[in-house]
Amino acid sequence: MKRSLLLVLVLLIVTSVVFAETMIPGTSHKPMDIRELKKVVQPARPDTAIITFSVVPNNLVLNYYDYMIGSYNDLPLCVQPDPTYGGYFLTFHGKRTPTGQRRVFYSYINDNGVIENMNEITNVQNWEGYPGIAVDPVSGKPMYAWHVDTNADGDYEVQFAYDAFLFGAAGLISDPVIAINNPITLPAPWNTTNNEFIWPTVQIGPSPTPGMRRVYVLARNFETHTSAPSENPYIAYADFDADMLEMGSALSWSYTSIPMMNDWNHDSVTWRRPMFAFSVGNDGRIYYTGYHFAQEIANSSSLIEPDLDAFVCDNYGAGTWTRVTGSSEYDSWNPMMNYGNGPDYYFTGSDNTTPIPSDSLYWGISNSSHLNAAMDADNGEIHMLCIWAQQFNENDAGVISGYYHPSIQTVKNLVYDTNAETFTFREVYPVAGNSFDNLLWLPWDADGDGLVDEYYTNPDNPSDPNNGTPLLYSTWPFPYWDNTAHAGAMMFHLSSTKLNAPNNHGMMAAVWQDSNRARLYNEYPTSYPEYAAFSDTPEIWVSVSPDYGMTWSEPTSLNKVETPQLAGMKPMYVYPADKVKYVGVTPEGKKIGKLGVMFLDDITWGSYILEGPIGQNDGGYVRFMELEITFPVSVSNTDPVVTPAITMLKQNYPNPFNPETTINFNLPKGGFANLSVYNTKGQLVKTLVNGMTTVGDHKLVWNGKDNNGSSVASGLYFYKLTANGRTETRKMMLMK
Repeated sequence: MKRSLLLVLVLLIVTSVVFAETMIPGTSHKPMDIRELKKVVQPARPDTAIITFSVVPNNLVLNYYDYMIGSYNDLPLCVQPDPTYGGYFLTFHGKRTPTGQRRVFYSYINDNGVIENMNEITNVQNWEGYPGIAVDPVSGKPMYAWHVDTNADGDYEVQFAYDAFLFGAAGLISDPVIAINNPITLPAPWNTTNNEFIWPTVQIGPSPTPGMRRVYVLARNFETHTSAPSENPYIAYADFDADMLEMGSALSWSYTSIPMMNDWNHDSVTWRRPMFAFSVGNDGRIYYTGYHFAQEIANSSSLIEPDLDAFVCDNYGAGTWTRVTGSSEYDSWNPMMNYGNGPDYYFTGSDNTTPIPSDSLYWGISNSSHLNAAMDADNGEIHMLCIWAQQFNENDAGVISGYYHPSIQTVKNLVYDTNAETFTFREVYPVAGNSFDNLLWLPWDADGDGLVDEYYTNPDNPSDPNNGTPLLYSTWPFPYWDNTAHAGAMMFHLSSTKLNAPNNHGMMAAVWQDSNRARLYNEYPTSYPEYAAFSDTPEIWVSVSPDYGMTWSEPTSLNKVETPQLAGMKPMYVYPADKVKYVGVTPEGKKIGKLGVMFLDDITWGSYILEGPIGQNDGGYVRFMELEITFPVSVSNTDPVVTPAITMLKQNYPNPFNPETTINFNLPKGGFANLSVYNTKGQLVKTLVNGMTTVGDHKLVWNGKDNNGSSVASGLYFYKLTANGRTETRKMMLMK
């Protein structure tokens, strides 16, 4: 009897641990179903990328934790930047057994796709989770953060560790330290002592100290002091260099938080729920960007206000926070029934009878709880991949209730311009015209010409009541087909739209999931028998941009039905690498790149670990694969971005030289810059510039002496400039 009671108590404790750290759903808009008629096929655009597998899916571990295996709002898979080694670092959490502890893992996969190392980061059997990672762009060493309860206070702490990665050997992990020691006290005017900041994101940027970089660990507050979740962040930061990492040196942490978001978390009048992601620029500023929704607490009335936010802090996180706002909304319209002759309209309100006025229909961001932010340091843009849904509001005696249509959601690239301090968006899928023009896709108006594309007609039954109904394309950018799953919170819990930062050639990838074919078959099997094979098939969708996110390709679907390399797999929680690896260019001028991808191959489709469990407690396989992608040519006629074709570093003069030479370089954008001289063995000879550098032309003279003041010998030398997210190298000859 006692043993049975103990088992029940253990299960209750484990369950409370799981749900205590899972983000709590909450939305200001309710799903509103619409008629489902057979949809016409969405026509494919000609700018489809060509995707092959350079590395087929490899299994890392059998994982019995089948939910969001990496960080919520970050990319836990990073390219190793040193060309000597290459490959990828990745991190995830998982359970090796159904009843075991959930642990945080790391892995290093070499440039050939071979798993060289994979293990738990720590050797302590604690319940760990939601790890983040960033790689030092100078030394190529990875840094990790995750949350775990390491003491008796009952709160999670955020732990931090790094890998010395000496001579290409991964797994030389430092002793973990507590970067954020919860509970955190927020001082006046908030005066709360129970704040618990978890779900960390790691970012690395320049430091105000020459020769060093700054690592940031941002965590989000699980505790709320308003009516519902409002995750204000807390940020730890510390400076480091490669020598400190190789010596196992301790870092000295400082902290900052965002005052206005602290206010949100403590507001007794208005509830604001942020869906934000963290990024760091090369300009000494850090950014927390995304969208939020708001309600009046007293009556749960939706608050109509700008929903886009960029919180910006200068002075490398030690300065003042400012806020820029914008709106994700754009107008829609209500198509008429009866072949456009009316008098009825397609969309009706919550009573399923009253037509919604066209000026009350709009599109806005929704269900994008797990977006990430990718920094384009070359052009000062922050990119986020978000889901837009058609929405409308109803006003009942001053109480505003919001609704959205689940089956007609679209994927777009939200862009924050850090220089102009403005928000824009570009269509990713579906697209009317091209990604950046003024034509906007609508489910009944795919070309954006303002007319209904097609009406339903049943030639066998002129009396069919659906005759004359506008046909709509449906979309479902989620990895599960049933939006009522997980207590009606499927779209909140399982949404995962991710994109990566542009590489030096402007190449980007957007990755999300779609299960519309599974949804149509499972909900309407007699109407969609052709989708029977997709009944249990989550699909990975990949769209790419050759031009810094200005235009996006027609997405490619990777799935177990049509993709032999994924046969028998159910990919869930898909994370692309933080950058595309540049490979080369085809004779036609198309760029070729490689994209690493990590995902959970779910054994039983659906999350067992979430509230309202689906399937069995049989977990899935954490897998890595690499895609080789031939990018389409940009369709942009006016490229507003700075392209890598603009050379920053000029040839020195005179060359050959004795005893001194002049080096010129031009920065399209101010930020951190390093200009150094190396010998033919790759050894550092002289550092000429290392720190924040203004935009424009720069000229300096090298007198042929090294960092110790000694004259160097005659011979060939290289001078390398690293700035604006790019590296350029030239040769020079010293002749005595």
